[in-house]
Amino acid sequence: MTRIRITKTLTSLLKGTDALLIIAPKARFDDGSFLDELPEPLMRLALDLASDLVPGLTGVAAGTLTGDSPRKLAVGVLPDSVSRHNSPARAEAIRRVVAQSSTGKKGSASILLVLDDAEHFTAAACAVGKALPLFSLPPKKGSAAKAPAAPKLAIMAIGPDEAAISPPKALQPMLDYGREAGRLVDTPPTDLNPKAFEAEAAKLLRGMTGLTRKTFVGDALLRAGLGGIHAVGRTALDAPRMLVLTHKPTTKSKAKKHIALVGKGVTYDTGGLSLKVGGSMVGMKMDMGGAAAVLGAFCALVKGGAPCTVSAVICLAENAIGPAAFKPDDVIHMHSGLAVEINNTDAEGRLLLGDGVSYAARKLKADVVIDIATLTGAQGVATGRLHGALVSDDADVEAAIIEAGRKSGDLVHPLPFAPEFFRSEFKSLIADMKNSVANRANAQSSCAAEFVHWHMDGTDAKWAHVDMAYPAMSSGRATGYGVALLAQSVRDLA
Repeated sequence: MTRIRITKTLTSLLKGTDALLIIAPKARFDDGSFLDELPEPLMRLALDLASDLVPGLTGVAAGTLTGDSPRKLAVGVLPDSVSRHNSPARAEAIRRVVAQSSTGKKGSASILLVLDDAEHFTAAACAVGKALPLFSLPPKKGSAAKAPAAPKLAIMAIGPDEAAISPPKALQPMLDYGREAGRLVDTPPTDLNPKAFEAEAAKLLRGMTGLTRKTFVGDALLRAGLGGIHAVGRTALDAPRMLVLTHKPTTKSKAKKHIALVGKGVTYDTGGLSLKVGGSMVGMKMDMGGAAAVLGAFCALVKGGAPCTVSAVICLAENAIGPAAFKPDDVIHMHSGLAVEINNTDAEGRLLLGDGVSYAARKLKADVVIDIATLTGAQGVATGRLHGALVSDDADVEAAIIEAGRKSGDLVHPLPFAPEFFRSEFKSLIADMKNSVANRANAQSSCAAEFVHWHMDGTDAKWAHVDMAYPAMSSGRATGYGVALLAQSVRDLA
């Protein structure tokens, strides 16, 4: 459980460190002038290591023992340029070289980031956080073994002028809560049911001021018209619930907007009575990644100074099997007033989101509603493992979130928004819609997003949806994807 802090001076970075990792583009290593402030033996070792490395498209790392202090030295060599659909900070390459070098996993370590632009600090630092997951199993009960001291990591960045970059106020909270979101996603599902998620939220929010909180649990969801959330989670051992958090800035702000973030929190997804087959149920603890992202982003905004009123609507349920499980052919009445005929209980996340976005638009009166979810396997086919799929009914909101992805390193790529093409996929003879498409080859991710958007009909709120099914995980561990994206999006849209 590495602790990460951001420092502003080279002296502070090197003090007491056991391992140093220097990350820079290939051209900066070839020039080498940025290394002049280091002790000469370290400078020569770094240049020697870098001279033998070819970064390719995704970066490469190598290390050695120094025989002095710090004891270990590593370099991460990044490509000099990236494609236009990547983060200009080379965030993914930074994540990879940190993971390759194993820096920050033991003892006291430091990372020096050499950046092309001060604006790249956020994405670069968050990329380091992605490489160092927080979650670890607690010590066994009754064990006499003392837990080892948590590793410590310091990060510093310098710009093209080789001067230290001062971190923005919002960066440390964004980094910290991105890792907390990853910790929640990595937690085993029996340890993180809806009630436990609510308790974790209370811990993360402890000490924060200017908040209003409301929770709907169990049958209270039905009384509030939230039939989708209730249906998905009603047969599980732990009751479904929806958490509603709102923060208003205490300082005077010119921004009058109210932005609501809505997260899908299926703490485990069996598929319900439409049971997942083969090994496809394994890993479904990550189906609450959207809820974790919303909670993390909300905390980061409150701690880092939210620029406008921001709400978090966190929809929590376990899609379990039992005598009270919702069934194919059931009709569910949603918060929007629309009726949904169930034809696939494994298309459950959209039922949570449909209630959540409707509540955000109708009850909270948000001006902009952004929902995020591990929603469709088709997302990985459409936009890959590193870009979330973005669907929005507003061109300006879409452009702002794409740019927020480039700034934060949590990349997104737009998919078509076309209700006139996609709503027919949900045609029902007895209700307003079904919950799963008729033709799975017709832009599944856009169709799933349209199902959610449909429940905002008749409201004035602008809307965007992020499907993060694949970026939520990397090599079997949670990335904390979405926290930095949402926090940056709120700042840019306020």
